[in-house]
Amino acid sequence: MAIRLQPWQKVLLGLISGILVGFFAGESAAVLKPFGDLFIRLIKMIIAPLIFCSIVSGIGHLENAKHLGRLGLKSVLTYCACTTCAIFLGFIAAWIFRPGDGLVLIEGPKPDSKIFSLGEYLMNIVPESAVGAFAQGSILQVVFFATFAGITLLLMGDKSKPILFAIKEITTVVFFMVQLIVKMAPLAAFAFMAWCVGTQGVASLFSLGKLVCASFFAFSLQYIVFGLLIFFFGKLKPWPFYKKSIPYQLLAFSTSSSKAALPMTMSIAEEKLGISKSSASFVLPLGASMNMDGLAIYLGLCAVTFAQAAGRTLSLSEYGILMLTATLGSIGGAGIPSGTLMMLPMVLGSLQLPLDGVALIVGIDRIMDMMRTTINITGDSAVALVVDSSEKTHNAAVYYEK
Repeated sequence: MAIRLQPWQKVLLGLISGILVGFFAGESAAVLKPFGDLFIRLIKMIIAPLIFCSIVSGIGHLENAKHLGRLGLKSVLTYCACTTCAIFLGFIAAWIFRPGDGLVLIEGPKPDSKIFSLGEYLMNIVPESAVGAFAQGSILQVVFFATFAGITLLLMGDKSKPILFAIKEITTVVFFMVQLIVKMAPLAAFAFMAWCVGTQGVASLFSLGKLVCASFFAFSLQYIVFGLLIFFFGKLKPWPFYKKSIPYQLLAFSTSSSKAALPMTMSIAEEKLGISKSSASFVLPLGASMNMDGLAIYLGLCAVTFAQAAGRTLSLSEYGILMLTATLGSIGGAGIPSGTLMMLPMVLGSLQLPLDGVALIVGIDRIMDMMRTTINITGDSAVALVVDSSEKTHNAAVYYEK
């Protein structure tokens, strides 16, 4: 009798196979990377229409604008609370492991960086052109335009029903396209892991072993925080969430892309976690554009690490500045590949900490990015679950269904 593997099992098999091939094939495994790149391109092709249709449909079917305002406020506040907690956990990991002790900061090529501006970031939320937002794949701009369109349809009342029906039908087509693309996920996982291990090698993890261990420790604590959030504020047992989240977590880990994992996350949120369509369609895309808990942890951890390496003891006020800049950096790094390398100079510069360490962590950034992305997408789902439960629209029967 043939063994029928579940989708997540296929992805896991792809991950393990990729590690083995990368280990034995070495740098020649780089020829496999185009298969992973093709998967990411297909996801990028479909992600903007998916987010637009999902948000417009979700908002259009809400009871009223008051419901939308309440949903949005709860989501943003919860995301901000999770980000603050994540940065603090990064500090704790740095205090416990002290990865900066004995670390020699070396001069090296620094990645191009752009100083993050809150005003510019807020202004860029509003697209100059709706078509441009779709063409550039700017998630936050697509979210803004879709939210604006959804609110407009909500205020139109019965006149919007034909438009909402058409969008619903288009959404059905888009989701079917997503299902076809996701079938490539095991191959993409295999290709990316083979490339990563083959070109960077497992040895890259040991050169900054204490930093890697501290990161894993902080990520694990944040993972537990998500469970506590679900238990105390969502009034739900966290085990079903952890178990049913494995498929999209594996996809996020192997691709290092929240965009790539978002379609599967939205599907699992509705079908397995019992999250209502309106919450999944609005809260998850919003999280993909502003909630980067994994990146927040890593920014805070690296900043304290390089302060330790420089022999500098930070004051309480300086930790407050790091908390603020790391929060802004995590938001600004949303959707940017290797966002740490782009945002860490801004965080370090806020306290005149040495920028040389940025070049030092380039070698392990790919591995760290995989871990960060997994935490990011898990946090989005946890917040969506808690917010949906608070709105009394969560289906507990589906959530606890085995």
